[in-house]
Amino acid sequence: QVQLVESGGGLVQPGGSLRLSCAASGSIFSINVMAWYRQGPGKQRELVATITRDGRRNYVDSVKGRFTISKDNAKNTVYLQMNSLKPEDTAVYYCYGDFPINRAWGQGTQVTVSS
Repeated sequence: QVQLVESGGGLVQPGGSLRLSCAASGSIFSINVMAWYRQGPGKQRELVATITRDGRRNYVDSVKGRFTISKDNAKNTVYLQMNSLKPEDTAVYYCYGDFPINRAWGQGTQVTVSS
């Protein structure tokens, strides 16, 4: 089964940027979809962005124009570039993959936006 490991979280000031990475233990070439979710303090987990096998992307309205999801099939890695970060973006960010053989979640990476 394919497993996922996120990295790149941390503390950033409002207006700053971070890039999250999600490394898969197997090929992402044949994915159905990969996604980033987040769960803020006292909130339910929400879908942030998705990318399909053919590269189609979708975003939740609150991050449109600020976040970009991308993938590198050669590196089996999905990214989330986050710009113009706001305090309300503070959350644990999770990577999700819908693979032909299994569905997988990463362990999560903390993003804190604070001055």
